[in-house]
Amino acid sequence: MDVQAWTYLIVGLTFALYIGIAIWAKAGSTKEFYVAGAGVPPLANGMATAADWMSAASFISMAGLISFMGYDGSIYLMGWTGGYVLLALLLAPYLRKFGKFTVPDFVGDRYYSNTARTVAVICAIFVSFTYVAGQMRGVGVVFSRFLEVPINIGILIGMGIVFFYAVLGGMKGITYTQVAQYCVLIFAYMVPAIFISMLIAGTPLPQQGFGSMLTDGSGYLLDKLDGLHQELGFTAYTDGSKPMIDVFFITFALMVGTAGLPHVIVRFFTVPKVRDARISAGWALLFIALLYTTAPAVAAFARFNLINTVSNTQYAELPSWFKTWEGTGLIAWVDKNDDGAIQYVNGKAFAGKPVFAEGEGAEGQRLISNELTDNGNELYIDRDIMVLANPEIANLPAWVIALIAAGGLAAALSTAAGLLLVISTSVAHDLIKKQINPDLDEKLEVMIARIAVAFAVVIAGYFGINPPGFVAQVVAFAFGLAASSFFPVIILGIFYKRMNKEGAIAGMLTGIIFTAAYIIYFKFINPAANTSENWFLGISPEGIGTVGMIINFTVSFIVAKITPAPPEDIQELVDSLRYPKGAGEASMH
Repeated sequence: MDVQAWTYLIVGLTFALYIGIAIWAKAGSTKEFYVAGAGVPPLANGMATAADWMSAASFISMAGLISFMGYDGSIYLMGWTGGYVLLALLLAPYLRKFGKFTVPDFVGDRYYSNTARTVAVICAIFVSFTYVAGQMRGVGVVFSRFLEVPINIGILIGMGIVFFYAVLGGMKGITYTQVAQYCVLIFAYMVPAIFISMLIAGTPLPQQGFGSMLTDGSGYLLDKLDGLHQELGFTAYTDGSKPMIDVFFITFALMVGTAGLPHVIVRFFTVPKVRDARISAGWALLFIALLYTTAPAVAAFARFNLINTVSNTQYAELPSWFKTWEGTGLIAWVDKNDDGAIQYVNGKAFAGKPVFAEGEGAEGQRLISNELTDNGNELYIDRDIMVLANPEIANLPAWVIALIAAGGLAAALSTAAGLLLVISTSVAHDLIKKQINPDLDEKLEVMIARIAVAFAVVIAGYFGINPPGFVAQVVAFAFGLAASSFFPVIILGIFYKRMNKEGAIAGMLTGIIFTAAYIIYFKFINPAANTSENWFLGISPEGIGTVGMIINFTVSFIVAKITPAPPEDIQELVDSLRYPKGAGEASMH
């Protein structure tokens, strides 16, 4: 069978599995819809958490970014991994003990204020939509290549699938679907990595292959990559070019953003007890580590194979995968000097993303209609394709190539489902049930939550079709927004009993408004100014969430000091949160 036949078979089987689980796990009550009845075993919850957290950014885009950024790409590894540890140790057990299963619910009750709850709802929806746009973009990239449909059609197909099991099953359906999706995505990530590690470094352990001698005995992989980079005019693969302040601020924004992500936090309410929340956090860390320790190796293998395959190769002699990816618009080549060969050197081939014209050039290449840059590079490669194209570049069997498509879809859809549930619970539970109509019937509440998911899917699809950047960049902005809004208010809510509603509201608003304004200005209003000379203290939009977080903490402290202390019962509640005994069940009241 060819790649497309294998893809239809493997992707079709996985989709049938997800839909079957959704039908089996149909939610009948609000508790099942929101927290899967709080009865998920820790091992299963650890897998579901890992799938929820390892999004299209982790699976598709992170290794792609590392393969292009080299050493600088490690910020994503450090930030996301460190953030999960921070969440598991510092926040999850206390939030689980508090017993409220959404972040706005925690904020509303801890800060005894519906205004604080509303601000948290707005922040949750804003963060979730930013994040889900990256997932939908990832779905579109996978479909566009492997089902050979336009990216936008791929996004619409993904919307239909996630709509079905998120609306039908709620958190119960999503949890057990995510267990299956974790198994699919980790298998799909590891199998090609093991194959390629054997071919390049002669070891089945990609982590070992990353630092090993090449099988042809010509040197160590990273040394060869450094040499290839320098020959082509790039900085050495193992050298960093980002200013250290930006590296620190991006890493920290990703860390505290992870710890403030509402769709990950809610996973710790789906287990029966606080102890189970801690155990499932440990399992999740183990499951996440499998992919995260493999990603740098996958990035290096992909970069090494790509340079060796395309650099100074005649276009007519390129393997079929190149021309197939050209059809998606995610690879483009223009023959600037009419020699029929690809020059891949430092610099951008095009002023922006390539726009294809009708017809073909002299070599059979697709013609480009938008502006070219004047440097020697003739090749455009979208970073989001590196993991997906890696098995094809390495000439692996067709079933392995199809498997990576199923894994990419599993990663994107699992996270998208978790985010859509956060949006629906924010609307149905935190806004309508808690503030507008406290007497809302349970069946009607579930119906409103399902309608909210439907609307969220449509809006997420729009952002997927019109994304503001690469998958991992879009996700990095979501983490920045979570860092600047939720993290301080949760930390202070748990560990500082003098923290009051005025401080929390002022902190959340100033943090997220500053961060969102900075990102929107440099990414949408004036992208030409998005250079280090114009950034505040040399901090990029991806790292500005750390500054937003510092502003949030500062404003919260100052306002809390000059306004009345919280009621005595709230201060006692905060004290009791940190005692190890007496945790109750997750509450919806």
